[in-house]
Amino acid sequence: MRKGLFALAAVGLLATGSMAACGDDKGDDAGSASGGAAGKAGKVGVILPDTKSSARWETADLKYLTDAFKAAGVEAEIKNAQGDKASFQTIADGMIQAGVKVLMIVNLDSGTGKNVLDNAKKAGIATIDYDRLTLGGGANYYVSFDNNEVGKLQGQGLVDCLTAAKATKPVVSYLNGSPTDNNATLFKEGYDSVLKPKFESGEYTKGPDDAVPEWDNAKGGTIFEQQLTKEPKIAGVLAANDGLGNAAIEVLKKNKLNGKVPVTGQDATVQGLQNILAGDQCMTVYKAIKKEANAAADLAVSLAKGEKPTSATGTVTDPQSKASVPSVLLKPEAITKANLKTVVDDGFVTKAELCTAAFAAACTAAGIS
Repeated sequence: MRKGLFALAAVGLLATGSMAACGDDKGDDAGSASGGAAGKAGKVGVILPDTKSSARWETADLKYLTDAFKAAGVEAEIKNAQGDKASFQTIADGMIQAGVKVLMIVNLDSGTGKNVLDNAKKAGIATIDYDRLTLGGGANYYVSFDNNEVGKLQGQGLVDCLTAAKATKPVVSYLNGSPTDNNATLFKEGYDSVLKPKFESGEYTKGPDDAVPEWDNAKGGTIFEQQLTKEPKIAGVLAANDGLGNAAIEVLKKNKLNGKVPVTGQDATVQGLQNILAGDQCMTVYKAIKKEANAAADLAVSLAKGEKPTSATGTVTDPQSKASVPSVLLKPEAITKANLKTVVDDGFVTKAELCTAAFAAACTAAGIS
């Protein structure tokens, strides 16, 4: 990638026309990558959603995006809205006023996201939806994984685990993601395409089906506890990500059902992978976030330099506006105990993070050395 020199710093809002992030105030910054020799390239502003719904935003996306902009020699400010819509708007306003040339966002919901994108558009700023499509938002580009495929992998993963457990007419519950996140809708479309035929044939029984507001894991645990009280014979849980999967597992542990009821996940977090090693989680979906971050950064760098991007060779249709959005869509991978080593080999998580004392033997058995 293109060379450049960056400094990683927590900073306040960008000052108009500055070539480096300035100030020592911490605010809600996730990080800043700046290059004093950025040449004619404009600045890039990035807004991440939170650190609560998934560990990835702090442990993966922040790091990889920072590294990518640093390597490209393009100044970027990366902030995290910490799940606060007002803060999201304030951060965006500050970046727009500071004159960023490109604004990349992970929306908290489509309403807030659209407002930010509209304001950026009025200011002549190029926009990128990162990971989540803002419905009706009209972003210039979209970078993500094939989220329908993510759901299919989750559905098939649960089927494989129930088959291995020799389950007969299992009751399957859904612990879906946030109803305001279009990705959660796509995930559900994907796993429904695998599981619905099983329900219709009578091979499986459809159990409780609930969305978890804002991907809140604590709410997810409460919801699943209610599901299990309502339907004690739940034999499989389609949890939309590792955080919700862990929330279900904690409830199953209290009822001495962990390891007996297969639970899915997504994001290949350390916690999710450890749950797989322990036998409490059936599978997760690995999305090589470094590839996603690099693809988004490359796109943003081209736009910041006034170049026409060539990497967005795919398209997605915005289900609300019906607009066709130029896109980069990456391929996800299902992870079970059998191929869990892949995530470590890729450097997504380290052996030190994953193979703590409680999981050392399981790591060795999984071929992680």
